[in-house]
Amino acid sequence: MSLSPANAWAYPESLKEADSVPMLVDGAWIEAASGETFPTYDPGTGEVIANVALAGEKDTDFAVAAARRAFDEQRWMRLAPQQRGAILWQAGQIMRDNVDALAALESRNMGIPVPQARSMVLEAAAQYQYYGGWADKIHGQTIDLGPGEKRIQGYTLREPVGVVAMIVPWNAPIISASKKLAPALAAGCTCVLKPADETPLTALWLGQILTEAGVPDGVVNVITGPGPTVGAALTAHPDVDAVAFTGSTDVGRTIVHASTGNMKKLSLELGGKSPVIVMPDADLAAAIPGVAGAVFWNTGQVCAAGTRLFVHESVYDEVVNGVAAEGRKLRIGYGTQPDVDLGPLISRKQLDRVTSYVDAGVNAGATVLSGGNRVGDAGYFFEPTVLVDVDQSMSVMREEIFGPVLGVMPFSDIDEAVALANDSSYGLASSVWTADGSVGHSIARRLRAGRVGINVHRAGGVYMPAGGYRQSGWGRENGLDGLDSYLETKSVVSTLA
Repeated sequence: MSLSPANAWAYPESLKEADSVPMLVDGAWIEAASGETFPTYDPGTGEVIANVALAGEKDTDFAVAAARRAFDEQRWMRLAPQQRGAILWQAGQIMRDNVDALAALESRNMGIPVPQARSMVLEAAAQYQYYGGWADKIHGQTIDLGPGEKRIQGYTLREPVGVVAMIVPWNAPIISASKKLAPALAAGCTCVLKPADETPLTALWLGQILTEAGVPDGVVNVITGPGPTVGAALTAHPDVDAVAFTGSTDVGRTIVHASTGNMKKLSLELGGKSPVIVMPDADLAAAIPGVAGAVFWNTGQVCAAGTRLFVHESVYDEVVNGVAAEGRKLRIGYGTQPDVDLGPLISRKQLDRVTSYVDAGVNAGATVLSGGNRVGDAGYFFEPTVLVDVDQSMSVMREEIFGPVLGVMPFSDIDEAVALANDSSYGLASSVWTADGSVGHSIARRLRAGRVGINVHRAGGVYMPAGGYRQSGWGRENGLDGLDSYLETKSVVSTLA
């Protein structure tokens, strides 16, 4: 089956016309070797959108072999760095030109409201244009090692790591894929991308966009299938040089073990249980909606969501009631409908997970101040939920729920707030709300997290490195740091006459 952005991908509805959606390997759109497919669903209705090629180990081997040939033959690296940068820039521009269609497809496959999906597409497009600018600026150093019996000159080269396997989650598929593809391509790598089972469609379109922009055959391959087979085969494959993964900490541990055979280079963005601190002097008119946005955006399906709220006791009642009120204002509905703020959870499995955590919190003594229930019978909608009377021993305060659920606790002084915030096995993101800049920066230095916002929770985009401490992962994405996972440093030393 051939793919054309002008028809098969222009509108999500047309996917129903295809027998199955194929995969991209070595520049060709192919069915799975087995001929099998799996369904991908609309989480707003529970209905099947399309049937997608079900890759297995044979398909994985085929895709890795294609990426290896493309790397060894230098199909990508033999292009001038400026040319590679221009191709990445063009890919970003194609995404911008198709932003509405991409956003509609992302919304339908993952449930997020279209305006928010649109912002995701534009953020993803920025990845290619930002890293396109780095493609001709990846340089080593020249080092004068000084005189001895002979004068010695040294220099370093920054070279692509090789074939990279990329495994991305369902909660922000087009951004997660682009955060990996763009820097890896800027570095000169070849790639095999495996999107999540739940949300494969925009990742496949990315493959088409990169091909259209001029990326040579085999440099970007997109295969679709389950993590336990395709993901496991990729992470253990001897011809894969590096793995870039975003997902749960438990799966991250599995990848670490699977990758040891050939000591793959790893980049892992894992789970989070991010704290938010509201100081007594905070501008509550900004802090309250800011806190609500930090936890409820994308229905709480965000690794860096601010799911643990610590509020100074003097403003506790005002803040907690304000955040609950903000949650009640959010309009819940199907993502393509106008004026919707909150879409569904991704699946019935995730709905059951979120419900079970709320029930466990209540059974442990927590009180539901607002929300806590499924909305409707069709799709997987869940109310924005605020839990009070919680403590740090409860699962709702220690484990990643990945839903619109906030636990709130009071504190009396800064030391207590910092101690509560740092009492976690995670360390992905955090924020502090205060009118005193000195206090904000002081707390930022004490928080054990890869990102700290002062009077903001989500900001920075492609320019600011993002990643975690402790069990929130290894490595960084975004910014210049985002290239490191895809580069090796080679030292060259020579004697001079």
